[in-house]
Amino acid sequence: MGQIGEILIGIVVLAGALISGLSAFGLVRLPDVYLRSHAATKSATLGVLFVLIGAFLYFSFYLEHVSAKLLLGIVFVFITAPVAGHLNGRAAYRSGVPLWNQSVKDDWAQELKKEESQ
Repeated sequence: MGQIGEILIGIVVLAGALISGLSAFGLVRLPDVYLRSHAATKSATLGVLFVLIGAFLYFSFYLEHVSAKLLLGIVFVFITAPVAGHLNGRAAYRSGVPLWNQSVKDDWAQELKKEESQ
């Protein structure tokens, strides 16, 4: 498992770093808060998870130490980051932040009209 394991763990960590970098690029380049929220939650979560998984594998195979802290970190990032992104987008919509002018569909408008009429 020696050198091949190190290479595989390096690839996992590098993939996580590249995905996180792509997420940062999306935060800068995307036009509105909703698309930026998508970039921040989906790809950043995946990037962080890859880096944490790489660290967990390194500790497990090379230091022979199973890190409960890393496992908890993986679980909490996987659960909380997408939920936080969803709630941020929902709060932005409800507070009146406009959609990008080239957005094609607004599914929430009909749902909010239903809620207001009840």
